[in-house]
Amino acid sequence: MEKLNMRYFLYARKSTDEADKQVLSIEAQLAELREYAKKEGLPIVREFIECKTAKEPGREVFNEMMALMEQGVAYGIVAWHPDRLARNSIDGGRIIYLVDTGKVLELKFPTFWFDPTPQGKFMLSIAFGQSKYFIDNLSENVKRGLRQKLRNGIWPSRAPMGYLNDEKNHTIYVDTERAPLIKKAFELCGSGNYSIREIREFLKNAGLVGRNQKKALSIGNCHYMLRNPIYYGVIRYYGELHEAKHEPIIPKALFDKCQELLKNKSKPKKRGFKPYVYRGIFHCENCGCFITTETQKNHNYLRCTKRKRPCHERFTREDEADRQIRELLKGVSLPPALAADALYKIKAEESKAAQAGEEAAQNLRDKLVILTDQLGQLLDLVLQGSITQPEYVRKKAQLVNDKKEIENKLAAFAREGRIMFEPVKRFYELCAVVEESAVAGSSSDNLQIMRKIGSNFLLGGQKIKLKFNFPSEKVRELRQAADFGEPGFKTSEIWRPLRDSNP
Repeated sequence: MEKLNMRYFLYARKSTDEADKQVLSIEAQLAELREYAKKEGLPIVREFIECKTAKEPGREVFNEMMALMEQGVAYGIVAWHPDRLARNSIDGGRIIYLVDTGKVLELKFPTFWFDPTPQGKFMLSIAFGQSKYFIDNLSENVKRGLRQKLRNGIWPSRAPMGYLNDEKNHTIYVDTERAPLIKKAFELCGSGNYSIREIREFLKNAGLVGRNQKKALSIGNCHYMLRNPIYYGVIRYYGELHEAKHEPIIPKALFDKCQELLKNKSKPKKRGFKPYVYRGIFHCENCGCFITTETQKNHNYLRCTKRKRPCHERFTREDEADRQIRELLKGVSLPPALAADALYKIKAEESKAAQAGEEAAQNLRDKLVILTDQLGQLLDLVLQGSITQPEYVRKKAQLVNDKKEIENKLAAFAREGRIMFEPVKRFYELCAVVEESAVAGSSSDNLQIMRKIGSNFLLGGQKIKLKFNFPSEKVRELRQAADFGEPGFKTSEIWRPLRDSNP
């Protein structure tokens, strides 16, 4: 084909579409190529500009240009270098094939010579091979650096939501604005009372947005966030768990609880019903169905829903249920003086427990040293070929999780100190005010107290029944066995059984 009838496409490419990277690459290529085409007298019929890596096939602009070449719209390409056209074997082979079939007659490069001869095609294939070697080698170098970061416990890429990148130290640190919202999301999930959709709405209303700073999190992104172990201090990268040095946002116990709830797809409590105090609290003793509440003739009645089978349990007036709950609360109350005496003795026990707690903490530190040694030995085994890579990944995940759990326990010792007695203190403080609440408290307040002292609430034969927990049951037995103030009734009979068997 004569030179006068030759038509050329101009192709310029950079590897990324991010504005802060390779900013001048396209502009510089276009300026140089236009000047080169004018100098060589190459008629450009169209310019193709693309911002996408050539590591893998599938570039839209490049494919459009090659399709037009196959249709005969142009017979030559002007580009800065062969690596601008292809860095993978498929695109490189496609160009060489079009040269073989006469669809491409000329390739013009300011920095590279090409002629459609066997020698020219051989040199072009070498140039494409070098481009592929460069990108492959670069990929291996990057992966090696990422692996080293993971071994050092450093997040290897852009910080996940809730953290920020420390550009100076190449680590991540807690985002003080977003981290509290993420922690609250985990707490809502761990309560079991909220669905993913409701948690997402909470985050949306709180102003938490994705990386683009424009759109709220999708339900899928919210679900992924709640399953990401990065927030309790472990890095999961391509399915493998690694120890991390960044500060966790939530404890591992909360994360595990959320995973169990997400795994079981627990249903949240339904809201939006008429606000009856006792709706959804009791089960029918006869058939096991929920007890609901309805209004008849200006009175509220508790009745069985009868969803499983016919049930003949009678209706119970709500005010009668309220009276029975108040009587049950009186049965676990304590006189203020007796509760104060028990609290005084508990404080004496705290000093003894502190010493035992320090011994337990030292045992945990010893276990931590052992686990660290086992991680090192496990790495030696996989390097020696004694175990397979899948076995290594599985055993390492177990050791990393065990180590993180022990670290969390040690952190709890340091953070909580001697507050292990706080629950029993709160129980006796509650017992001191239960009787007053049973007399003058509201129905909702009394219901909350009843939930603290017992569980498994049943309604059968118009009688309320429940299983008292250990402290409440002990107080109830003592009240039934003797009147308060009689000789022989000691406070130690109440508070000592509440001690942890292994403080």
